[in-house]
Amino acid sequence: MAESSSIAPVDHLAYMRYALSLAKKAPPKVTNFCVGAVLVDEAANAILSTGYTMELPGNTHAEQCCLTKAERSGVAGTGAAPQKLVLYTTMEPCNERASGNRPCTETILKPRGIKVVYVGVKEPDKFVGKNVGRAKLEEAGIKYVHVPGLEAEILEVATAGHERS
Repeated sequence: MAESSSIAPVDHLAYMRYALSLAKKAPPKVTNFCVGAVLVDEAANAILSTGYTMELPGNTHAEQCCLTKAERSGVAGTGAAPQKLVLYTTMEPCNERASGNRPCTETILKPRGIKVVYVGVKEPDKFVGKNVGRAKLEEAGIKYVHVPGLEAEILEVATAGHERS
């Protein structure tokens, strides 16, 4: 899927907006957050793959969909990883899944060469309590960077379908 990006190189806010536009495609459910993810070869400013919650069959998360699609298309996980592979995700990758599926942090840590994960918001404690996804990524040498500016909109989209208090 590798495609040249119309987003200016390292325009983190623009890439996060793009991830947010993907999150809006996720079907709202009371049991999921609507999240979007974009895999980018930062050196080439090329979008390698995208994903959003429930895009693929099953109870799939955005990062899982994005990285599965990248693997299937042969652009990631082949041992010929781009020099600066980064992932943008609207929400902190999960480190535990109530569904029993592989956590997103484990999926990101598979040998892919992802160097940085750019995140819009920390995962709320709603489903599995305190998420230690950030710590797990940093322990593995992956840089975790918060991209400020869209937090309210990300949380509004992420919690679509949830009861409001």
